[in-house]
This record gives sequence, C-alpha cells and structure tokens, in this order.
Amino acid sequence: MIFLKGIFCLLIALALFSVFSMKAPKGSEAMSGLAGAAVTTFLVEALCGCIGGDLLGIGFLADIGEAAGSMGGVAAAALVPITMGADPVFGVAAAAVAVKFGILPGFIAGYAAYWLSILIKKYIPAGIDTIIGAVATACVARLLLTVSAPVVDSVLGTIGDSVMSATDQAPILMGFVLGGIMKMVCTSPLSSMALTAMLGLTGLPMGIASIACVGGAFSNGIVFNRLGVGNKGQVLAVMIEPLTQADLVTQNAVPLYSCNFFAGGLSGIIAVSLGIINNAPGTASPVPGLLAPFAFNDPLTVVMAIAGAAAAGIICGTVGTKLMMGTKVGKLILAKTCAHQGAGA
Repeated sequence: MIFLKGIFCLLIALALFSVFSMKAPKGSEAMSGLAGAAVTTFLVEALCGCIGGDLLGIGFLADIGEAAGSMGGVAAAALVPITMGADPVFGVAAAAVAVKFGILPGFIAGYAAYWLSILIKKYIPAGIDTIIGAVATACVARLLLTVSAPVVDSVLGTIGDSVMSATDQAPILMGFVLGGIMKMVCTSPLSSMALTAMLGLTGLPMGIASIACVGGAFSNGIVFNRLGVGNKGQVLAVMIEPLTQADLVTQNAVPLYSCNFFAGGLSGIIAVSLGIINNAPGTASPVPGLLAPFAFNDPLTVVMAIAGAAAAGIICGTVGTKLMMGTKVGKLILAKTCAHQGAGA
C-alpha cells in the first residue's frame, strides 16, 4: 500500500503539471521558465556546491552552490513571466519579493505577474506604467507567495515523503517504476529537474532518478541513431539535454518513451542494487545526474552504476528499435508517429 500510495501521488503530480503545460494559457512557456529556474539554481548548486564544494573542498564553489540553491523561488518568479513574454521589469519586481520562498510558489507568483503585466500595459499610460507596474507586481506577487507557500509546501512534502517511503519499503520495485517514470519526464517537455526539486527528493529516490536519466540518455541516442532521426549533432544533443530537441522528441514519442521507460527502470534497479544516494534535489538530468552522485557515494560505485546504466540504455534502445522495425505493429506505429523512418544500424 505504501508503494501504491507513492506511485499514485507521483502520477497525480505529473498529471497536474502535464495538464497545465498543455491546456493552461501559455502553459508551455511558463513550464519552460520553470525548467530554466531549476537549471540556474539547482543545477548550479549541484555542480558547484556538491561537486566543487563538498567533494573537492573548494570553498568559493561551495559558497556559489549554497547561494544558488537558496534562490529557486526568486529564479522562478523572474524567469517564468520573462519567458512568457513580459517586460523584464515585472519579472524582477516579482522576484525581488520572493526571497526565501520555494520554486513552486515562485512559479505561481511569476505566472500571475505575466498576466498582471498584460493588464498594466493595456490600461496604464506609457511613462507611468513601469512605476505602477513594479509596485503592483511586487504586492500581488508577495501576497500569492505568502498564501500559496504553506499549501504548496505541504502538498509537495506529502508527495515527496510518499515517494521516499515507498522506496524504503519496496526499493527494487520502486527503482524500476520511479526510474522509468523519471526518465520519461526527463525526455518530455516537462522538467524532471524542476519536478524532483519541488518534491524535495533526496537519498535513494534521488539517486534512482539521477542514474535513470543517465541510462535513458544512451537509450535516446540509440533510438535517434537507429531510426535516422536528426543529424549527429542532434543525436548528441538529445543525449545531453532532451529538451533541446523537443520537436523531434514529440514527433517520435512512442519509440522514445517506450525505450526510455525500460532503460530508466533498469537503471533505477542498478542504482538501488549499488545503494546510490543523491542529496542534491533537482539533479534529475543526464549531465547533473552523471556528476552529482560522486559527491555522496564512493567514486568506484558511481562509475559502476553509470556503466551499468549506459549498458541498460544501449540494450533497451537497440532491442526497442529492433522490435519497432521488425514487427508489423511496430512498423505501423513508426509509420504513424515518426517524422523520420530510417533504417536501422
């Protein structure tokens, strides 16, 4: 029951973010801003703070990581409206009052700041619109931050605790399911970095997510290569950061996501078997997922996990594309969903 509760809570969170991204006005742009906020804060925290500070003992980098990691709400409040197309002044006004708030309350404040900026630009005369807009945006943003933070923190904390409890109770099973889901999210237009940061995942669940993203990166490369999707640069790009190839990913969703799930799932089992932990939330992406575990585990163990995940990704990508190209059902799926049909290796 604990396992089912953890998976159910995770799927509910994914469903809400997916619906928002697809159906909310400018939802996709807002989610892109949220992903950018995760990169500029939690990625910097992981690479500078965890690797440069905790692992290498460089105090300057440790300070950078600590500072960046505390600014998730500020970054989201600024980048979300700016990515949506608002005047940067309004984004910064919302961000200036978001200090010490989490990334999701910052997201809510930033999303509201965009729509407020539209109204201000429409109804306030030019010249004083910036003055009135900055003050009004700061006040509205602070109100939303104050009201939403307790609710958001409670809900996300419950979901995160459920996922971590489920991992403790059924580690192998959770490793497969959580790893598979997280790699699919990593490849989708949603941000696995933002999701894991908002849920506050640490320890083994975050280790599963990190290694799953690494394994799935190899699966992505194999699928792109064997199906003839994109050029060599795009194959490398989808391995390093799938969001950069969102259009090709969407056009080839079925083979990518199906191979991703099994590659991520097997990589998650490998992470569990080797006891990989990661106490840097928000590092569920190929590059940070590759590096961050070195700060919390024996380096040789991490290398073994990465090698195993890479092998799992290569095998799942190869077998998955063979099935796609070698069966009638698979060929029908490719004909309907793939932008490029190609020959296999």
